[in-house]
Amino acid sequence: MVDFFQLSTADRLDALNSAADTSGRLPHLLEKDIWVVWALRHLFTGRYADHLVFKGGTSLSKAYGVIRRFSEDVDLTYDIRAIAGDLVGDTDEFLPISKSQEKKWSKEIRARLADWVRIEIVPRLEQDIAQYGLPASVRTEDDKVFIDYVPLSIGTGYVAPAVLLEFGARSTGEPSERRAIVCDAAAYLQGIEFPTATSQVMRAERTFWEKATAIHVFCAQGVFRGGDRFARHWHDVTRLDDAGFAAAAIADTALAKAVADHKSVFFAEKNLDGILIDYHAAISGGLQLVPSDSALDELAADYRRMIDDGLFLDDAEPFDALLDRCRTIEQKANAKPPAPAAFADVTT
Repeated sequence: MVDFFQLSTADRLDALNSAADTSGRLPHLLEKDIWVVWALRHLFTGRYADHLVFKGGTSLSKAYGVIRRFSEDVDLTYDIRAIAGDLVGDTDEFLPISKSQEKKWSKEIRARLADWVRIEIVPRLEQDIAQYGLPASVRTEDDKVFIDYVPLSIGTGYVAPAVLLEFGARSTGEPSERRAIVCDAAAYLQGIEFPTATSQVMRAERTFWEKATAIHVFCAQGVFRGGDRFARHWHDVTRLDDAGFAAAAIADTALAKAVADHKSVFFAEKNLDGILIDYHAAISGGLQLVPSDSALDELAADYRRMIDDGLFLDDAEPFDALLDRCRTIEQKANAKPPAPAAFADVTT
């Protein structure tokens, strides 16, 4: 076995093209996936690994195999108890008790997280990149880290040759579990060794509620504050439904409440009329997963960009069909909830 990164530039490109021909996946996506797994291996072999949780859409793809689309960024939670134990104290909920306290916590945590990234994450990344002569560099924006690699292949430009490590530290990341992660190309190139990782990963049931409530906010506001690449959330909740995770999450009222409690404090949002969005109402029969008016056009355009750059590994359903599926999930979520189950002891 030869390490992928020890191959010459030409041989690495040949390997990607061979895997692309066999798998039907685009080479620039296979390449970025390798860097994503390399980053996860790096992070979860570090001395801070016990306090990290891998979450978000990429975790659904890489850790659970739930979604069949390329997911490019790495979302991580650094345990609030590790970075701000003096703030949270002995409470079991790890939430501030007032708006003023929330502002104080958030400001302090962001400052500490940026320092932690600068002191702990960046130097070790740079050391690994230099030690193995990898074609990449590291840059930061506050608590965000970008691994910029020299691409062997490019697509339409929708997917950039950079892995974003986006850290947060205002929750524990629970519930979570350890999952094995491999590169997509590995199944098609048996003679080449690719990075692997074992990461602590947020349970998919919680990820459903994280995404469903993010969609609910978009429907209330008509915009997505995270910029573009937001249509993935609608795709992901349908795949979570296919896999049974949506039903399990909807049945777990304690988990839903934990997400609503956390977002109500740390991610308070207002609708177009300036009224505070009620997350507890959303998880208790008022969830909206299908936007209206001009927001639909914005969502459809972003969905089309995802399709054009080949981010869906299977044929993507038409936009109208995707919305129909989301309406069905919305109806399930808004039906009379059953008794609490599964994660009754969850903490945010």
